[in-house]
Amino acid sequence: MLFKLTGSSCSGKTTLAYASVGRLRQIVVHDFDELGVPEGADLHWRHRMTEMWVRRALEYQERGVDLLLTGQSPLGEVLAVPSAPLLNGIAVCLVDVADEVRRTRLAERSPGRWDAPAVDAFLGWAAWHRQHALDPRHRADVIIDKSWPEMAWHRWASWHAGDPRWRTQLLDTTDQPVAESIDLVERWITEQRHVYQAGQLALSHGWAS
Repeated sequence: MLFKLTGSSCSGKTTLAYASVGRLRQIVVHDFDELGVPEGADLHWRHRMTEMWVRRALEYQERGVDLLLTGQSPLGEVLAVPSAPLLNGIAVCLVDVADEVRRTRLAERSPGRWDAPAVDAFLGWAAWHRQHALDPRHRADVIIDKSWPEMAWHRWASWHAGDPRWRTQLLDTTDQPVAESIDLVERWITEQRHVYQAGQLALSHGWAS
């Protein structure tokens, strides 16, 4: 399976991922940007890299190992990359945090790096993620317009909010102890594995058809 922790910057995705997988078997963790981010990285780059990571997940799948991937690609992008239907299962969790907490974390992580418009962009991206997690039709143009030509948006373009395949777990880390958030990620992965093994995971083989 591919497990994806998504969301805007400074929500705690990477910290939670590396801490939680230490408690689980048959799973590895990777960060979307660990291979480097080129100057001028754009939507095409993110879509191509999402496909690359899905292919990496398929390699792990052949060995009976799950992949927990952190990064900013939302559910709609994961489902649209060419190789997504080949995965045994897909589960996505949005790791979120209140805007003011995100502002503080951005300033502390990279002092002086982000000006006000850049910070506002991070907050706007976070707000978009929240709505995308609930409704596939919310501002789909944000990820579809000028996208990588290989993306198969038609797979979910007709879905509505409430479709069982359109499910993103929500994890708000605001004012929540890190240890508790780690517990929740571990529990989410364990539960999704059980759902898959029971044959009840909506995003398992056949979802694209």
